[in-house]
Amino acid sequence: MAERLKDMFFTQDSINKFADAIKQHYPAFEKPQFLQHMSAESFVAKELLDKMKHTTKCLHDTLPTSYKKALDILTKAAPHVKGFEAMALPDYVATYGMDDWDLSLPALGHFTKYYSSELAIRPFLAKDPEKGMVYMAAWAEDKDPKVRRLASEGCRPRLPWAMALPKFKKDPSLILPILEKLKDDASEDVRRSVANNLNDISKDNPELALEICEKWYGQSGEVDKIVKHACRTMLKAGEKRALAIFGYSDPSLIGVENLSLEKKALKIGDVLTFSFDITVEKKSKVRLEYAVYFVKAKGKLSKKVFKITEKEYESGTFTITRKQSFQEQTTRKHYPGTHQISIIVNGEEKAKASFELKL
Repeated sequence: MAERLKDMFFTQDSINKFADAIKQHYPAFEKPQFLQHMSAESFVAKELLDKMKHTTKCLHDTLPTSYKKALDILTKAAPHVKGFEAMALPDYVATYGMDDWDLSLPALGHFTKYYSSELAIRPFLAKDPEKGMVYMAAWAEDKDPKVRRLASEGCRPRLPWAMALPKFKKDPSLILPILEKLKDDASEDVRRSVANNLNDISKDNPELALEICEKWYGQSGEVDKIVKHACRTMLKAGEKRALAIFGYSDPSLIGVENLSLEKKALKIGDVLTFSFDITVEKKSKVRLEYAVYFVKAKGKLSKKVFKITEKEYESGTFTITRKQSFQEQTTRKHYPGTHQISIIVNGEEKAKASFELKL
């Protein structure tokens, strides 16, 4: 099993190096006291973000009580702090600097060059969205692509791991000028953030996201990639307007037959092999997917869509074979019961079969 992130960072060695980086720019730093505060019995078992929060508090306990002085030390140390431990620097701002925007926001712009401030900016945006987005607009013009990326990534309505921004989920209008400005950015990381932000918007405001995607598509090859990535949730959901943007053919022109499962019963940990035929009446652009309806803990089914291919097919019949693993994963636990698998063509389910998953 792959090593967990929470076990890879905030180790005894990395915390010691972190403390050395602080002491380099603050000779009066009580490193033994800091390490003692860090060594709480429960620290090792904490999740990654909880370890970050604990580190932030330990910094606060050992740095000068003046926020300005503490921030000056952390600003100087930032280039020398590596790994996830650097998360504690922007988190220090979010935890102790909410009442001093003039110091805090420039510090976040600085810290993001070494480790992203995308989590730390969100309390400021939640407190005063209009004021916060003024800073984001300025960052969108910065010469450093990591700072420009913060302008988009930090205001994502549904950023993973981060606090929610319900005002932006309800009304993302303040975000749109940032996305418009950055969609042609020279950095792929920045453009990908734009796509992720627009995908977030599509989950709460699909009509708005579709309008933007329809307007952007065809402007350039790079912008088309943004639109495609931004539409991924809507494409998986079979949203017809999203499918139409990319010219997918009428699903009635494509049939699915002979869906066959190698096994009708398998155990958790096994691999299911399945095959089917698609029959194409005339040359068509096809997005081909399959869905697994997983049994959850309480017996309900949960649908997960997997892409097979997307390409143009000439008329004819084509046999497709795929495999689906039911190996336990950190992100998915399997439960016994009657599962289903379906074949999806251009957003439309065409065939379905059931099978048993056993312990």
